[in-house]
Order: sequence, then C-alpha cells, then structure tokens
Amino acid sequence: MKTLLKRSALLLALPISILANFSLPASADSTAGIILSTKCQGGYNINIWQNYTSGELLYRATNPNGNLSLGKGTKQATEGVRVYKFRNRNYEYWVWDGTLDNPQSGTLEVYKNNRLLMRQTCTKS
Repeated sequence: MKTLLKRSALLLALPISILANFSLPASADSTAGIILSTKCQGGYNINIWQNYTSGELLYRATNPNGNLSLGKGTKQATEGVRVYKFRNRNYEYWVWDGTLDNPQSGTLEVYKNNRLLMRQTCTKS
C-alpha cells in the first residue's frame, strides 16, 4: 500500500512540476536587453536595461552602500550625448552616456530636491 501511495504521489507531482516550470515568469535577462554598462568612481556599477516589449528603461546599480533598482526611466539627447534619468522619491539619478570629448566615458549625477549631491566620472564597460 505504501508503494502504491508513493507512486501515485510521484505521478501527480511530476506533471505539476513540469507545468509550474513553464508557467513561471521569464527572468530579467530574457525580457530586457542591456543598453549601457558603466563603472564609476566610488565603486558604482551602473547598468541601464530596456524592456523588449514595453520599451521601459530600467536602472540597476551596485555600490559599496548597497544595490538600487529603478524603472520608468527617460532618455534624452543633449548636444549629441544621451542622458538616462530615473526618479526615486526626492532623488533623481542621471547617467550620461559619454561626453562630447570621449564617447567611452560618462557621468553619474545624483540630485535630491533638484540639488546636485554627487557627481562621479564613469567609463563604459
């Protein structure tokens, strides 16, 4: 009887696990593509992603103080240089994709209530 119960449980669990595996949401790597990756002074690593379907811009940052993920960014072109902007409450994060002098460099700027708190130079990675 125990053997029959074990076999029944296994036969029921197998299709459920297969179905659950295919119905899980896709990972970030398959729904968005990286459009900018930079390493900045102070240990800041910034990645800007764009969702394939919606076009939404995503900000992912790692630094010695922790990690930050933001969505709903905007992209603007200023004098031939792109800037990606993201907001988190009173803070704004601007990532400049290159400079006029050097397209392989960039800048991370952090604002609080429209006041510049930090500016770090970056290089594309």
